[in-house]
Amino acid sequence: MQPLTFDARALTEPVDPKAVSAFATEMKARRGGSTRASTVIAIVVAVIAVLIMVPMLFVLTVTLATGRNSLIGMLPLLIIAAVGVAVGIGAWVTVRRRRVVDYRLARFAAANNMTYTGEVSDPPLPGMIFTLGRARKADQLVRGHSPRFVEFGNYQYTTGSGKNSTTHKWGYVAVKLDVPLPNIVLDALGNNAIFGTNLPASFQKEQKLSLEGDFDQYFTLYCPAGYEHDALYLFTPDIMARFIDNAAQLDVEIVDDWLFLYTRRAASTLDPHTWAWLFGTVGALITKFDQWARWRDERLLAEQGRTYTQAAAADGTPVPVPAHAAPALPFAAPVGLLTPPPGVAQQGRRLKRSGRWVPIAIVVIFAIGWFWVRTLS
Repeated sequence: MQPLTFDARALTEPVDPKAVSAFATEMKARRGGSTRASTVIAIVVAVIAVLIMVPMLFVLTVTLATGRNSLIGMLPLLIIAAVGVAVGIGAWVTVRRRRVVDYRLARFAAANNMTYTGEVSDPPLPGMIFTLGRARKADQLVRGHSPRFVEFGNYQYTTGSGKNSTTHKWGYVAVKLDVPLPNIVLDALGNNAIFGTNLPASFQKEQKLSLEGDFDQYFTLYCPAGYEHDALYLFTPDIMARFIDNAAQLDVEIVDDWLFLYTRRAASTLDPHTWAWLFGTVGALITKFDQWARWRDERLLAEQGRTYTQAAAADGTPVPVPAHAAPALPFAAPVGLLTPPPGVAQQGRRLKRSGRWVPIAIVVIFAIGWFWVRTLS
């Protein structure tokens, strides 16, 4: 494999403030004149701070002109004015910093034959993190289009409400595959929390599949019941080695015709080392995805009222297994007539999920402990 090379200068080199402002204007026009919510909030905060600061400064000036003794009584107003100034400056710095980050990432994308897109609300992606909560948005998207579509982005969603609301943040890489594949999840053991997986979903343990070699030391693999042979076809020893060597700290999900890599830190960032890591991971994996394009789900023929045995019986002669058929296929099939179309049968499209028993157990234990202490007291 060729050494990884990419141009990261735009992430760190100095920027021209005028160029940053021009780019911000261009981005706003590209969004149809709309302004992202975070920018609006920062502007509102800055305006409020100014509205507080101006009258406070006026009162302070009058106080200083009329006498020193009244200055002590103005101390609370001085504190409020100082806070207003600090908040206004902080809001301005936040907007400015975000514009610089957008500008750098856009130049970085252009330098590496990629494109840059800002905030996207409720992105239409099928991965597990994209269907949870509310206020869902992806941001700072760097997209490559050759040799296949790849998207690097940051994502967040909110659960709960009021004081109990929580904003969950993820970094992700989305890679477009050639054909739909069974829903398979690789839960990386290296990034798990103390109570187990850091993924936002749990899966029924009957779907857990053990693979050969050292793979189980790095990942827990889940595949739909009945698709164990298909998973073995997709995760050949050479592909398992690629995942171990390059993605052992990333959770992986295959769903429909997408492969997702998940991380709890930002994936689209100004850190060149993070880009080197992610580019290297994607580059190592996509060279093996061509063999996944040959996978077919024989269950689709059964859904259509046809099976390999029925079709072969109509011909009456034995037929060879095509070279591109998965070794797991239980029936011989001629090329063309009996090859299923790309797709996944209903039972393989989504993994069956289970409840998160560890948090529930913790709540129950604390409830029992609290009841026991109250009873003794």
